Amino acid sequence: MSLNKRLTAEMIGTFWLVFGGCGSAVLSATFPDVGIGLLGVSLAFGLTVLTMAFAIGHISGCHINPAVTVGLATGRRFPWTEVIPYVIAQVIGAVVAAFILYMIASGKSEFTLSGGFAANGYGEHSPGGYSLTAAFVAEVVLTFMFLMVILGATDPRAPAGLAPIAIGLALTLIHLISIPVTNTSVNPARSTGPALFVGGWAISQLWLFWLAPLLGGLLAGLAYPAVAGKAAAAGAKAASAQ
Repeated sequence: MSLNKRLTAEMIGTFWLVFGGCGSAVLSATFPDVGIGLLGVSLAFGLTVLTMAFAIGHISGCHINPAVTVGLATGRRFPWTEVIPYVIAQVIGAVVAAFILYMIASGKSEFTLSGGFAANGYGEHSPGGYSLTAAFVAEVVLTFMFLMVILGATDPRAPAGLAPIAIGLALTLIHLISIPVTNTSVNPARSTGPALFVGGWAISQLWLFWLAPLLGGLLAGLAYPAVAGKAAAAGAKAASAQ
C-alpha cells in the first residue's frame, strides 16, 4: 500500500476518533434527560478505535495516535522513517474533526468554548482538580498500558482477528479511569484538535499531552519485546491501534 494511501487512512481514522469521542463529550454527555455521561463517552472513544481498526487496519495499521506510532516504531513494528508523516496526518485529521465539531456545536445558542470543548487539562482545568504530577503519571502509565495491549494483541502469536476488540475495550477502560483526571488524552493528536479552538490555557497545557503519551508509548515499545521475546519484537506489522 502506498504511503499516500496510508496517510489518508490515518487522517480519516484520527478524524473519526476525535469527532466520535470528543463529539460524544461535547454534544451528548450532559444532554437533557438522555445524557450519556462518563460511561457513554468512554464507550464512544473505544468504539471509534474498534470500528476504525476493522476499517483501516489493513491499510495503514490504524495507529490514529502519535504515541502509538512511536511505540510501534520503538518496538520494531513500524519504520522510523515514516513516523513524522504519520504524525502529521494524524494531527491534520484531529484538527479537521475539531473544526467540524465546532461548526456543529456552535449552532446551539448556549454553546461556549469556556465549557472546555473536550480539551485536556490539569490543575484547575482537570475535571476533578488533579495536579500536574497526577496528570503526568496517569497519562504515562495509561499510554504505556495501552501500547502493551496493542503490541500484545497484534503479536503474531495472539489470536487472529481479535485485536480491534481488545484495543477498543482497552481504550474504553482507560477513559473510565482517567476522564476525571485529565479528560483523558493518551493521544497527542486528540489533544491538539480541541486545544487549538479553546486556545489560552488549553494551548499552554498541551505540552504535557504530547510529552506524557509519547513517553508512555516509547517505554512500552521497549518493554514489550523484553517481556515477549525477540520473535515477537520482529513480528509482522501491527494490525491496529488508536
